[in-house]
Amino acid sequence: MNAEQAAGSSASRRVSLPARARITDVATRAGVSIKTVSRVVNEEQGVRDETRERVLAAIIELGFVPNTTARSLKKGGQDVIGVVIDSISDPFFASLVSVIEDLAISRDLSVVFASTGFDANREREQLHRLTGHQLCGLIVVPVAVTADELQIYRRRFPVVAVDRSREGIDSVVVDDFGAAREVTQQFISLGHRRIAFIGDDPEYPTNSARLAGFRAALDEAGIPVDDSLIVRHEHDRASMAAASARLLQRPDAPTAMLGATSRASIATIDAMRAGGSEEIAFISFGDFETADVLTPGVTCVDQDPNLIGSAAFRRLLELIDNPASEPVHIVVPTTLVPRGSGEIRPRASANEHHTGVAS
Repeated sequence: MNAEQAAGSSASRRVSLPARARITDVATRAGVSIKTVSRVVNEEQGVRDETRERVLAAIIELGFVPNTTARSLKKGGQDVIGVVIDSISDPFFASLVSVIEDLAISRDLSVVFASTGFDANREREQLHRLTGHQLCGLIVVPVAVTADELQIYRRRFPVVAVDRSREGIDSVVVDDFGAAREVTQQFISLGHRRIAFIGDDPEYPTNSARLAGFRAALDEAGIPVDDSLIVRHEHDRASMAAASARLLQRPDAPTAMLGATSRASIATIDAMRAGGSEEIAFISFGDFETADVLTPGVTCVDQDPNLIGSAAFRRLLELIDNPASEPVHIVVPTTLVPRGSGEIRPRASANEHHTGVAS
């Protein structure tokens, strides 16, 4: 681990997200709508005594604590959280938005979101459009926006960066370096020596950290890094699939492959299935729909959007209560989920026949 990695590690803290009763839980237990629970909590008129008593009983039974921040925001007219992501078509970010939206609705808040399409100019346009609303907070996945630019927004409302950090801005990330290193070490422990890295474009700090972890594991094992097995600077699924296919068609094709993002992983699996590739071990950095129903199932680094979205949302509420608090860098743990594809040994050391990823 380099100095930058070590500094990031020491400055971060892991999160524990204990379950606690939500307004939706109270509504379900009492058999009423979220709006009715909100009216009871805010001591508004228009709720029958019998219904009010049922809601209050559910609140006591579940130990529900009303969110005073959300209530004060509603009274002040600021009840909207802005969310800026890369692309809603990306499985990870689609899930992330869904988690944040569910948490916001449970507190009677609204969510507006925008996507950047990985484009710096579009990112700034979307931020400008989104922040024209009376926001109570912003959760952003930065592309090219700088720390200084985000500080301007931070003077108006709390800002939390997700997936990619910016100095001086609260952030929620995963240990990209450590997780990629762990994946590569697993491949090596199974006997693989020709391991490919399928990256993404543009080159974000997340991808750089994952590539650094990949290289570190090879270096620690005394395996020379073959740059011809590293795919970078591909712009879309089709080009990533084509680049993966070229690797698989080589006489000295890799025996294991790491997809650095869910998008890169889906493209690589397209190439593997189209080419009928066999004996190829594969692990995806990021889970995606159908990953567990392919044959074999796709082993993945699960960067749980529920944990990440919950941590980002809770930090946003903390900043609303205390906007002067020092920025924190929250590292959410990942989990390596074995499903079969990541456990395939190279043919030379395998004791039985294994097939590649197929439907």
